[in-house]
Amino acid sequence: MLNRLTDALNFQTQALALRSERQRLLASNIANADTPGYQARDMDFARALREATSASSSGYAANGSAPSTPGASAGSNNLARTQSGHMALSVGSRRESDLLFSTAAQTNMDSNTVDMDRERASFADNAVKYEATLRFINGSVRTALDAMKSHNAA
Repeated sequence: MLNRLTDALNFQTQALALRSERQRLLASNIANADTPGYQARDMDFARALREATSASSSGYAANGSAPSTPGASAGSNNLARTQSGHMALSVGSRRESDLLFSTAAQTNMDSNTVDMDRERASFADNAVKYEATLRFINGSVRTALDAMKSHNAA
C-alpha cells in the first residue's frame, strides 16, 4: 500500500516539475514574441515524463549517486557538479538538447517563430493540467492522512 502511494506521488511530482518547466518555456516564448529571430521552444511532455519516471524508478546510478536530472538515466551523459560553486539543475529542468523548436505557422519577416495563438492555448492547457496535478497530489496526501487518522482512532 505504501509503495503504491509513494509511486503515485513520485509520478505526480515528476509531472508537476515538468509542467512547471513547460510553463516557463511557454512564458519565455510569449515574452519574446516581438524579438527578431527568436525561435520558440517547447518540450515533448509525454516523452519527458516517460524519461523522468523511468529514471526515478531505476533509482540510483551504479556509483550510488542519484541521476543529475529527472530525464537522465544511469549510463547517459549526465551533468555533474564538479566544483562547489556550480549550480545544480533544478528538478524538472530539461537539457537544451531535449527541447524542441516550434515551427512557424506563417512566415515572418523577422524570422520569429512565436505563434501567439498557439502559445496562449498551450499556456492555458498546461496551466489547467498543472492545477489538476496539484489537486491530485493534495487529494492523495489528504486521503493518506485521513486513513492514518482513522487507523489511530480505532
